Amino acid sequence: MNRVKQFSKDLYDNRIWLLMILPGLIWLIVMKYIPMFGQVIAFKNFRFHPDGFFASVFTSEWVGFENFKFLFSTNDAFVITRNTLLYNILFIVVGLILSVAVAIILSEITKQKLAKIYQTGMLFPHFLSWVVVSYFVFAFLSVDRGLFNSVLGYFNIEPVSWYNEPKYWPYFITFISQWKGVGFSSIVYLAAIVGIDRTHYEAAMIDGANKWQQIRHVTIPMIMPLIVILTILNIGSIFSADFGLFYQIPRDSGPLYSVTNVIDTYVYRGLMTMGDIGMSTAAGLYQATVGFVLILITNYIVRKIDEDNALF
Repeated sequence: MNRVKQFSKDLYDNRIWLLMILPGLIWLIVMKYIPMFGQVIAFKNFRFHPDGFFASVFTSEWVGFENFKFLFSTNDAFVITRNTLLYNILFIVVGLILSVAVAIILSEITKQKLAKIYQTGMLFPHFLSWVVVSYFVFAFLSVDRGLFNSVLGYFNIEPVSWYNEPKYWPYFITFISQWKGVGFSSIVYLAAIVGIDRTHYEAAMIDGANKWQQIRHVTIPMIMPLIVILTILNIGSIFSADFGLFYQIPRDSGPLYSVTNVIDTYVYRGLMTMGDIGMSTAAGLYQATVGFVLILITNYIVRKIDEDNALF
């Protein structure tokens, strides 16, 4: 009874804070936890029922792992897994380096107005829709009027049909992803750098450390726990791809599927073209399960190396 009374007292004492997080908690439950019930569709031959969704789920035939067998029996499973994994590894590594570098550069700008202009300019692309960005990209890559082909024509070089040439798109995808996301990603690192006690830098300068040595021996070690935690979280989503990046930017061009088809676009096309809800759900469950396992493994490794930097 004492525990119940203490729990009730804690709830009452923190009622204001609990009310503040209540909308977010409701959203999390409705949008994240309740839909987990639908994962059962991955093990069923889903068929629509006139009485609605729940009736469709309960009356559909249980097929076990047949949807997974169908998914992994095709070449698509290898292609979408390879693309999703390799792109995200590249994004994590390149994004981490660029985000930290941009944050350090912005923190070194002494004029506040100039720093705000740079921060706003780098943050702006994050708020652009992928549809809008796709038209920007098309303005560069259009066969007839694109800027790239106009430059090539100026040098009497044959125009390139960019949307039919897969070999260029890993570079395009990586560049566009970082252009849009680095400014936003660097905010967290910038906040951490700004919060570092300036006496550390003063001590380093007294010892004769130059700017690079200050960054190497003060800035980076001080933000290393944040880097580790964010990297663990990013590894957890290594099997999740940005749908807009891989669908809107290549304009759903068939010849580019070998380098732009990822798990998210595969699930979407599975629903839109084949209408196979069971296999699409199986692909999504496979994606979520692998991501969860990777978080556990990565956190375990980090905890063995340095327990203080582990996520849990």
